[in-house]
Amino acid sequence: MKLEIEQKFPVADPAEMGRRLTDLGAAWHPPIEQRDTYFAHPQRDFGQTDEALRIRRTPHGCFVTYKGPRLDGATKTRRELELPLVEDHALAADRGAAADAWAELLRALGFAPVADVRKTRTPGIVKWSGVQIETALDHVEGLGHFLELELVVESEGEPGSAILAAAQENVESLAATLGLTHSERRSYLELLLSQNA
Repeated sequence: MKLEIEQKFPVADPAEMGRRLTDLGAAWHPPIEQRDTYFAHPQRDFGQTDEALRIRRTPHGCFVTYKGPRLDGATKTRRELELPLVEDHALAADRGAAADAWAELLRALGFAPVADVRKTRTPGIVKWSGVQIETALDHVEGLGHFLELELVVESEGEPGSAILAAAQENVESLAATLGLTHSERRSYLELLLSQNA
């Protein structure tokens, strides 16, 4: 089972945080625009079950993603299934055609769009404690700037498993080295919904 270990932190000065990560050896990719459309399940409340279903649109492709409940209290460790949406060659000029079709399918099955989260993401990779941790400096419309640290591992999902514990320790160690102490466990969607409530 693929598990995502993530910590997210609000960042007052993203340029300075980017420099600090670069000093640690981070390699950066160009910024990309992402639009995530989240859906509500017709039979259960994802807010109560701590799950998420979204369609992500980017200039490089589209994906449907399911995120399971969080498995621990310090990091956002959860099961993640992400599937690329393959575009029809005849519709290649419209990069979002497959995403739009899947959104229509989900609505036909009773799933309801909840909200869009729009952000500009500058992704990177930093080698840390023998692993490559994905980094992302995000500017989220309506919320501000954040840094995400993420490591994906294959594990049976046991909270005490050695693989999972080591991955969580790696992410927490990098955050501590960067001086980041107050992680934001809520998703961007949760933050936007609470702000608009």
